[in-house]
Amino acid sequence: MPVDFSITIRDRKSRQQRAIRIAMPALTYFHRISACMAVDHYENFPVASILLPARLRPAVKAIYAFARSADDIADEGDAEPAQRLAALTAYEQELDKIEAGTSVSDPIFGTLAQVIRQYRLPLTPFRDLLSAFKQDVATKRYQDFGALLDYCRRSANPVGLLMLHLYQAATPENVRDSDAICSSLQLINFWQDVAIDWKKERIYLPLEDLQRFGVGEQDIAGAVGGPAWRALMQFEIDRARAMMLSAAPLARRLPGRIGWELRMVVQGGLRILERLEQAEGDVFRRRPKLGTPDWCVILWRALAM
Repeated sequence: MPVDFSITIRDRKSRQQRAIRIAMPALTYFHRISACMAVDHYENFPVASILLPARLRPAVKAIYAFARSADDIADEGDAEPAQRLAALTAYEQELDKIEAGTSVSDPIFGTLAQVIRQYRLPLTPFRDLLSAFKQDVATKRYQDFGALLDYCRRSANPVGLLMLHLYQAATPENVRDSDAICSSLQLINFWQDVAIDWKKERIYLPLEDLQRFGVGEQDIAGAVGGPAWRALMQFEIDRARAMMLSAAPLARRLPGRIGWELRMVVQGGLRILERLEQAEGDVFRRRPKLGTPDWCVILWRALAM
């Protein structure tokens, strides 16, 4: 299906933004856009490039290319919802071909098929990711925490599950804790990005929580960080922290590089929660993020684990 819309990308060296408009088949279009964006996305995950064993990097890169490009289909550019859903459906059809053992029509899926066969990866996590991305196109609000966790189960947990399979460590206990860590990280990202998501007309804070603390959508629109908002954010911070800490023993159980990488991931998530607390939940004026001093703290705490 041809698409015709624009997307803004940022040049890595000049840091200048430019908008492009292209009409081409959906899969080819989104893969080219993702190739342009991949460098900036990878810069957000410096730990993985350092600690990930060289033998697994091609596999992780193939999984990332699939997930990142599919996520961009749901979020980037000015495509209509029907166009986005059609492109994601095309991804599902490529997975069907991989499952059937037939040839795929796009290079990104050719590489992914090789990785799936080599490591005997399950296809369900890939399908779950696409289900979550499709949901992003249509769903803008979540009534309760259970509904939000169901989204996290499909948008975040599959990544941890695939990593466990790559390391041949997907035991029931490990999967349980990995799911909790991944869901916690997704929630932390939501709490960071309240203002950004509002611009996309999305609210990931459960509506039942907004009602409980007396916070309305108009407060988010007006960037009102009063007492009610601070109480709401502290509640959400505590919930995400409890989830992360409950699963942190996984980082000590897993040996070698995956264990060290997971220690950094856990401590990174906890550090962002601390930053949110220090800002008293004010994510409107400045998005909490990690700097060099924070990474020093994270490393020290990871060693202490």
